Amino acid sequence: MLGARLMLALRARRPGVVFEGIGGTRMAEAGLVSLFPMQELAVMGLAEILPRLLPLRRRITQTIATIRAAKPDILITIDSPGFCLRILRAVADSGIRRVHYVAPQVWAWRPGRVKHFPGLWDRLLCLLPFEPAFFAPHGLNPVFVGHPVLESGADAGDARRFFASHGLAPDCVPVVLMPGSRATETSRLLPIFRESIALLAHSTPGLRPVVAAAPGIADVVAAHTADWAVPPIIVRGTAERYDAFAAAAAALTKSGTSTLELAMAGVPMAVTYRVNPLSAALARRMIRVPHVAMINLLAGRALVPELLQRQCTPGELATALAELLRPGTAAAQRAGFAGALAGLRVESGAPSAAAAAAILADG
Repeated sequence: MLGARLMLALRARRPGVVFEGIGGTRMAEAGLVSLFPMQELAVMGLAEILPRLLPLRRRITQTIATIRAAKPDILITIDSPGFCLRILRAVADSGIRRVHYVAPQVWAWRPGRVKHFPGLWDRLLCLLPFEPAFFAPHGLNPVFVGHPVLESGADAGDARRFFASHGLAPDCVPVVLMPGSRATETSRLLPIFRESIALLAHSTPGLRPVVAAAPGIADVVAAHTADWAVPPIIVRGTAERYDAFAAAAAALTKSGTSTLELAMAGVPMAVTYRVNPLSAALARRMIRVPHVAMINLLAGRALVPELLQRQCTPGELATALAELLRPGTAAAQRAGFAGALAGLRVESGAPSAAAAAAILADG
């Protein structure tokens, strides 16, 4: 989605721009023919990456060769540091102007790694307001362009349309479940969500789970929810997901940008995640920030509960959801969302337009 919005913003300023590269569904809709399916890169965690190491290396080699052969005017890498930083390092001597969009979150884990970044890019586009101060002393040319979640439309859903399209009774209590965009994390979290919803259903008449399926893994979600005692509604598109947000009484989500989307929509939430125990042990040793959820980092406090690893259990998640359904708890979260999100804005307009302007200003 970041790439697609950036493509449209660049095209608005330079109508003749031509794009080549790697992208997902949204970038394809914007006109990109991907070098290979981006889903091949969608893996997180040491134990999860090891079995796919050789295919990933082949894709890295292929990408480097393609960039050198194409000799683009600008190379824009987006997020995915495990992949993109290797690409940038490999083409550092090519003379191609390089921009990295979404600063590596080394301020959160292993801040000493920042010393390896000089020379990798000509401009770093930061999504978070505190990042330029961290990267600037290292000569990394950061610029804050605002967070693209602000132009996502997450706050523009239609609750009535969602209720009508799914034939829901007025007293239905939709609870949104967001298990992630990767098949591995979805497969790990959905069985836990299943049991959580089963527990909550005993005390919550009208409860209806709504599972947000990321592009490319809807079949995985359907397979893992086929036997749920409380049949879930599976939403597949962005517009329907935002309608679900507008209708939701509460949400249970993995950590990530989804917390910002839900905050924009005013949905009370709990954040949870579980990875391979080895990956979790390594993460605990490296993380240097007090919170995992982005909305909590922006708020500077535990605005929403974080139930990670051993706390990611059906009982604890059901208890957290039950608390979120209390009016006082929901109101307290909503009151904190606006202040946390305010820092993501830039004066120059939409984040994608600010990013495009920063890219084109350099050459």
